[in-house]
Amino acid sequence: MSEKFDVKLDSKSYLPDPSVKENSWMQDYEKVYSESLKDPEKHWENVAEELEWFEKWDKVMEWDHPYAKWFTNAKMNITHNCLDRHVFNGRRNKVAMIWVGDNGAEQVITYRQLYRDVMRFSNGLKSLGVEKGDTVCIYMPQVPEQIVAMLACARIGAIHSVVFGGFGAKALHSRIKDAQAKIVITADASLRRGKRIDLKSLVDEAVVNASCVEKIVVLRRMTPQMELFSEIEVDFYEIMEDVEKECEPEIMDSEDPLFILYTSGTTGPAKGIVHTCGGYMVGTYYTTKNVLDLKENDVMWCTADPGWITGHSYIVYGPLSMGATILISETTPDYPDPGVWWSMIEEFDVSVFYTAPTAIRMFMRMGEEWPGKYNLSSLRILGSVGEPLNPEAFKWYYRVIGKEKCPVLDTWWQTETGMHMLTTAVGEPMKPGFTGRPVPGVVVDVVDENGDPVPAGTGGFLVIKQPWPSMMRTVYGNDERYRQYWTTIQNYYSAGDLAVRDEDGYIMIQGRADDVLIVAGHNIGSAEVESALVSHEAVAEAAVIGKPDPLKGDSIKAFVILRMGFNSSDKLRLDLMYHVRMNLGPIAMPSEVEIVDSLPKTRSGKIMRRLLKAQELGMDPGDVSSLED
Repeated sequence: MSEKFDVKLDSKSYLPDPSVKENSWMQDYEKVYSESLKDPEKHWENVAEELEWFEKWDKVMEWDHPYAKWFTNAKMNITHNCLDRHVFNGRRNKVAMIWVGDNGAEQVITYRQLYRDVMRFSNGLKSLGVEKGDTVCIYMPQVPEQIVAMLACARIGAIHSVVFGGFGAKALHSRIKDAQAKIVITADASLRRGKRIDLKSLVDEAVVNASCVEKIVVLRRMTPQMELFSEIEVDFYEIMEDVEKECEPEIMDSEDPLFILYTSGTTGPAKGIVHTCGGYMVGTYYTTKNVLDLKENDVMWCTADPGWITGHSYIVYGPLSMGATILISETTPDYPDPGVWWSMIEEFDVSVFYTAPTAIRMFMRMGEEWPGKYNLSSLRILGSVGEPLNPEAFKWYYRVIGKEKCPVLDTWWQTETGMHMLTTAVGEPMKPGFTGRPVPGVVVDVVDENGDPVPAGTGGFLVIKQPWPSMMRTVYGNDERYRQYWTTIQNYYSAGDLAVRDEDGYIMIQGRADDVLIVAGHNIGSAEVESALVSHEAVAEAAVIGKPDPLKGDSIKAFVILRMGFNSSDKLRLDLMYHVRMNLGPIAMPSEVEIVDSLPKTRSGKIMRRLLKAQELGMDPGDVSSLED
């Protein structure tokens, strides 16, 4: 695995406007990071002390490989930090949430209103028999009530399992049964591109043979309202009517579970990642503040959905623990036209914008005239999450959207890590193609299969060498699967990603280890070849796979989506092959290039290369529950 391959690194770095660093929370990354290395427990204790606890901890951390406990015996409730402390410390009438519907409808909710709704819904759940430790499945569109439901579960100590509202009945059923959900909270329908998508009938199908479900709570959005026939069906707002208005937060131990979130495995069923209350709160609060540099007057828009970890951490818990104003929206980036997101940034003065590389590349394909129609001067921080941000997309985002003033923060982390692990600190030099360096308090390395560090410029496995507060505690019902993360490569957490580090310590993510291409004995990261393809003027998006080859081991096949104005031809295919050869060398040149209209993606925007490979080779595609279409 430590075989050296020629990594073409873009040597140019970019610096945002100097005022960005001067006004940032983290003035001196080097100093903060070195101090966190000297005493990581003190680093995280200092963060925890910025939040409110009912009882302080005995110890910051207990580590018994591969199990960690953080802030042992501390008592707290994450919703106290997201709601109560703002309501009683001067933010009661501050806007907590702005919602924009698919049809342009708007709703503005203050911290006082959110606090009251969460307390009433908490008592509504209690009236249905929900108790501390019960699991509640939330399967809803991106509406304010989805966040109210999450916070209400956390307030009474119920474990929420949010399932993205785009999943089908089969995926929902497996998640309900695996988590043994007592209640399912849903809506009659979601709206997408002006069309109604029925959710309730999918829930009806999903709860068949799920005897754990006692009640289904339905948010009725549509007119006329659907009838609720079954004895187990109740209306979302009706359970809030005849209940107490006050609901004291349940006293939670720091290590009590907060939520289960399912993430698709490469093979086998989805994994239920378990996160706990205290460490997760500290990690998401810290990174929202210091990575995204969130300030009192910011409006933050993370375009993910709370059905993903990005939405949990950087729509709900991180920003609300900071007392921030968040924008949430049902809108898709190109409906009713490709200007809809930019118009919302202008309309609501969005200052922190956090989106996915797939969205950025889609906007590149649409052309600069769309963002050019709107005033984007409110933007201060640009973020990227999901897949590696390739150099061409970085440069476009920096120039066209950020006007060469805003820092572009590529972030690497996982459902399992709970919080950002790698990024480029605000104000530091940004290198296209490189995510950056570890967040203070996080220790990473690039190693070979034996766990030995590899030299700069050499590909290896990305590992995390020490525990961190927001790390997952187990895989629900499958602790052996959890242990594999910490035992595959020495005693390190193995992220499953390939990476390379440069002389300055900046790390480039090269794709999943199971996406590695082995061509004539050379290891080539799929992300690297894809990035080279996307740097061609004709290419909007690309995915590559390895196909078995009797001589080379793998031959490379590329699937390419073209930008507007370019047409498929044999000449273009040859041009693209040659373009990769000139960028990465002959070993990385695709043997085949197929021009396609779309690529299989998860609903969070990640390309499902294994599905392309399965289709190409006539194999079983495995778990496809997260496939968008």
